[in-house]
Amino acid sequence: MKSAERTIRGLLAEAGIAVGGGSPRDLVVHHPDFYARVLTGGSLALGESYMDGWWDCEDLAGMFERLTRAGIQKRVRPASLVFPYIKALILNMQTRRRSWKVAQQHYDLGNDLYEAMLDPYMQYTCAYWRNADNLDQAQRHKLDLICRKLQLEPGMRVLDTGCGFGGFAKYAAEHHGVEVYGVTLSKEQAGFGKELCKGLPVTIEVKDYRDISETGFDRVASIGIMEHVGTKNYRAYLRQMKACLKEDGLMLLHTIGSEVTGKVTDRWISKYIFPNSILPSAVELARAAEGVLVLEDWHNFGDSYARTLLAWHANCEAAWERLPADHYDERFRRMWRYYLLSCAGAFASRSIQLWQLTLSKGGVVGGYDAPR
Repeated sequence: MKSAERTIRGLLAEAGIAVGGGSPRDLVVHHPDFYARVLTGGSLALGESYMDGWWDCEDLAGMFERLTRAGIQKRVRPASLVFPYIKALILNMQTRRRSWKVAQQHYDLGNDLYEAMLDPYMQYTCAYWRNADNLDQAQRHKLDLICRKLQLEPGMRVLDTGCGFGGFAKYAAEHHGVEVYGVTLSKEQAGFGKELCKGLPVTIEVKDYRDISETGFDRVASIGIMEHVGTKNYRAYLRQMKACLKEDGLMLLHTIGSEVTGKVTDRWISKYIFPNSILPSAVELARAAEGVLVLEDWHNFGDSYARTLLAWHANCEAAWERLPADHYDERFRRMWRYYLLSCAGAFASRSIQLWQLTLSKGGVVGGYDAPR
């Protein structure tokens, strides 16, 4: 047995994972160079070798949950990781110009894929599975939870930053009689959202959040955008949201969060899924809000994201044969499966979280009673 194979097998064994074992979480290796490739290339090589068909695993989510809990990814860190870390420290990776890349590469992939994967409200963020039996119900519960936390009332004006496919705007306008102004960097999402919200008091534009000039909003919904705002921009983002709000306004911030401050994005995720993204830590969000907005509530339901990702994966697998093969070939399918299931494993391990923060402009008089 070569040195690289011995090393990788030993690390896997520490997480309770074998090569060629009988558990669904065990690996089946198809290419002899797999071990050396992963040892020298780390997480990027692990993902790319899966895309290339060099290995398989029946239960990818379970495998990644074990790897993450055991901290194995931290043990394989090639020298090439140093440059991205230094680059992120020095540069603002989420400038106006760089921010458009994730929209073009990921969110503009094709609405047919997202329609196959998501619920009728096209929610591409974590569902809320409390008292829910299926994805559609869990996503409606999430939308209802956000509306209750924002204390929406008929006639209110709501700013929806990173509005995605317009699902929250549609739900809030339909069920609470509010007027919604949404912005997104994705042309595909904006086009879909306009059709989805046709006939409702909803306006959706392709615009960077930094270019929002409108003010006087009663509420701000920030759902799944903070992961793309960037460490160097958190405070400026919250200051801008504060400027958009009325004096008694509320903001709901829904974001994936990292348990570690200063963590760089996984190289495979950064290359293939979310370029120039970074997960905020609790410390970073608290510092950004300090002296800008009052933190009224912090809700963690990251366990729901593992279940959401598994539901998305099941929907994709069920619909894959109906998607155009020339656009979504087998390598793309393996990439998408790896993305959804590796992230499901990470959330199940609790190493990354899903947070909803409720913030006010001047502090809620008499206190804020947080719904659940």
